[in-house]
Amino acid sequence: MGDHHRTGRIAKAMRLYHTVKYLNPRQIRYRLWYALRRKVRKLTRFSYPLEIPARGIPLVWENGIDAYPCYENGTFTFLNLSKTFEERIDWNFSGYGKLWTYNLNYFDFLNQPGMTKEEGLKLIEDYMESMRGLKDGLEPFPIALRGINWIKFLGSHAIRDDKIDANLRAQYAILMDNLEYHLLGNHLLENGFSLLFGACYFKDDTLYAKAREILEAELEEQILEDGAHFELSPMYHQIMLYRVLDCINLLQNNPFRNDGLSELLGDKAGRMLGWLKNISYRDGSIPLLNDSAEKIAPTGPELFDYASRLGIETEKLPLGESGYRIKKTDRYELVMDVGKIGPDYIPGHAHADTFSFELRVDGKPLIVDTGTSTYETNERRRIERGTAAHNTVEVEHTDQSEVWGGFRVARRANVHDLVESDDSIKAWHDGYLERFGAKHYRQFECDDNKIIIADRVESTKPLECAARLHFHPEVDVTIEKNMIQCGTIIIQADNASIEIADYEYAPQFNRRMRAKVALLHFEKSMKVEIVL
Repeated sequence: MGDHHRTGRIAKAMRLYHTVKYLNPRQIRYRLWYALRRKVRKLTRFSYPLEIPARGIPLVWENGIDAYPCYENGTFTFLNLSKTFEERIDWNFSGYGKLWTYNLNYFDFLNQPGMTKEEGLKLIEDYMESMRGLKDGLEPFPIALRGINWIKFLGSHAIRDDKIDANLRAQYAILMDNLEYHLLGNHLLENGFSLLFGACYFKDDTLYAKAREILEAELEEQILEDGAHFELSPMYHQIMLYRVLDCINLLQNNPFRNDGLSELLGDKAGRMLGWLKNISYRDGSIPLLNDSAEKIAPTGPELFDYASRLGIETEKLPLGESGYRIKKTDRYELVMDVGKIGPDYIPGHAHADTFSFELRVDGKPLIVDTGTSTYETNERRRIERGTAAHNTVEVEHTDQSEVWGGFRVARRANVHDLVESDDSIKAWHDGYLERFGAKHYRQFECDDNKIIIADRVESTKPLECAARLHFHPEVDVTIEKNMIQCGTIIIQADNASIEIADYEYAPQFNRRMRAKVALLHFEKSMKVEIVL
């Protein structure tokens, strides 16, 4: 028993080491600083003021994108879960998990269709009265999003209110003192977007200087050459693009400084639009790669319409650095992942899905990603991030990249020797090299009416290998010998035994549907032909 526990402790220590070693030095520095400061402030009973006298000027806000309806008569609905507060709103309600509580504190509902000035002010006033007892709501990320939503609402209704201004200015002081340098990625970028809104609303040079510093540095870092957001989630790409367009809208209608920031935002928006156009299906929807789900971000068509209203043109760029590739013919759309899992120092929204793919035929989903239904640190989250939840090869029942703890990754798969042409793409990854001495090679060959996927696991010892094909819930799947039939579509597997099982497809948060998955067991190599 002692040896077993010792081995377990060593394994956990190694996993932590392989996680921490990728962190950016700034992340480590700020994590230590914030932790130390928290302890000191607890001893000194420090608390932030919740009012700072300031006068805001309602901004011109129009032609934006409405928020998804999420509030009606005391009932809030986020992530497909509803909660009705009969009397006072419990802004700390945690019964549905932290992400739901965050959404409650974002105040997106202020900018949903049909929200009246009177109802919105009532909700803001209730929140301000509850602020001293807030928990999650005073963390920097919800402060940042709430600031944007309050400022949009105040501008849309031309509201001047000294009490709201004093409270909002105090929230921005808290945000400035807790910028998310310990996390970086989309969190810090959201901080910057919000500071720009706050700067324009309060005509505040200090907020503007910090906003510009963050946005210039982070947009250069986070928007890749092919226009993708570097966390490689199509959903987060849509959210970040939405914020960039909002900032362009903000500065077009409320000029503050003529220092090139508008031009930078316009350039990044054009590139991001180009990537979104490339990666989207013909109906405008996105593949559910990495942490992606429906009904969270504005849709592609909404974003393109918004950009058009702002006079932002889509830049034509080929898919490249993001590692995603898409093949479109008259019959099918095939999205392939042959890149990194995400940025080394912030892979929290990454899945262990190297060489996975999605396939649509005649405009309908056939083979899909399992999706994302939760951000809670639980078994479901582990399953959805794991290799077995994706359309790629799993070796020895082990994830290619060590995803753990909800948003962490230790050792991770790296792609090598990528070779591609118009109709073929091949590469190998090293996710299993250190642990099993194995390399996984995959090649996609695309014809007008046929797709061939060839897998080879090169190792010095026999290994148990399994590829998976996750079918959309509406697809009827039958099997005969080594052939899978989906209506008129035939999938033939050579050198593999096929097993059909159930899995849960999760296109939205907290919404799962029963569907079929094909497990293709093989030893060293296998070839799958999808004949349309």
